[in-house]
Amino acid sequence: MGNQSIVTEFLLMGFADDHETQILHLVIFLFVYLTAVVGNLLIIMAVTLDHYLHNPMYFFLVHLSFLDLCFISTTVPKSIAISITQNRAVTFTGCAAQLFLIVTYTSGELFLLTAMAYDRYVAICHPLQYSMIMNWNACIQMASAAWISSLIHAVVETSLTFRVNFCGSNKIRQFFCDMPLLQKISCADSNVHTFFVFILGLFIVTFCIGVLFASYGYIFSTVLRITSVHARIKTFSTCTPHMTVFSLFVITAVFSYMIPKNLSTPIMDVVAACLYTLLPPVLNPIIYSLRNKDIQKSLWKISTRLKHLL
Repeated sequence: MGNQSIVTEFLLMGFADDHETQILHLVIFLFVYLTAVVGNLLIIMAVTLDHYLHNPMYFFLVHLSFLDLCFISTTVPKSIAISITQNRAVTFTGCAAQLFLIVTYTSGELFLLTAMAYDRYVAICHPLQYSMIMNWNACIQMASAAWISSLIHAVVETSLTFRVNFCGSNKIRQFFCDMPLLQKISCADSNVHTFFVFILGLFIVTFCIGVLFASYGYIFSTVLRITSVHARIKTFSTCTPHMTVFSLFVITAVFSYMIPKNLSTPIMDVVAACLYTLLPPVLNPIIYSLRNKDIQKSLWKISTRLKHLL
């Protein structure tokens, strides 16, 4: 961290210079942020207050909603503040902290989605042993492993990113401290670091996707042996929300970080970042609410109680 004496702050990119566009950006981002906060809080409340939902699948879902809530709160409020105050500066320490949190939450979400895939595999392929395999100790250990692994990954990525010198431009072409763009403005040769980050990220993504494919390979094999068409559809429906959420997260993240350099423009970088940071936290609770009758029933119970209280 010795390069603090060279660069003491970074300047994040605003979405526009004219007042009307800044107001539009503020309104859109505020609406998206409030939608994500309300949606994820409702999921957490529904699972917490309904004892019927106290099982491994919803245990992981609460962790996922909490991660989404923290993830979008790490990037969007600062962007909204820039539109209001016109102050685009972020301290060196603040930028490092933001990058650390972003890597923590994205890694944690990927690890949790992988754990949820294993949970669906055990529930469908080994239903008689489900309560024994996915007991509360196992669930807590899996969730703890996801959090610890994501924290270790974040420490490695953040320390490597901020070990290089920033002695030139301090302008980040993004509305948050993004790792690839920080590498671009460093004045040191970061090819080795970039390669290491790529290999580490590729290993994590490959491992998680491999577990997902293996789990759903066994799931599909088991479901196809079910003679009843209605039972097949019902079983597949329990996996649809998870598959949709996993695909949404991986596709947007890979698109954001693996975009070819010849296609990398300021506008494309911002669009990719919006897909990656805004869509999953907003759509995840909607996907689980629309495709899950248990969540819908629990939310209906909560709304009924609130009506009686009012």
